[in-house]
Amino acid sequence: MSADTQVAQLEQEVHFLMEEVERYRSAAEDTLQQLDWCIGYFAGSNKGALAHSLSTNRSHIRTKYLRRESQSTPSSKSDKTSARKA
Repeated sequence: MSADTQVAQLEQEVHFLMEEVERYRSAAEDTLQQLDWCIGYFAGSNKGALAHSLSTNRSHIRTKYLRRESQSTPSSKSDKTSARKA
């Protein structure tokens, strides 16, 4: 097999793997959006401890696995203090 053929095969494999990475990243982002909804629901249902635990888990997933910055959620302290100031 020639070097050009090997390079072409490797490039094709890298392209396929990058598409797979993007597919899984998109699924993870969709799941985090669903988790956001759950956190908001539990926070609004006076289940703040559960919402806080889910929020902590969400933050860990976002920063460690997706390598994204942490975002505030409905149960985070910054949102609660903002609501009290209003």
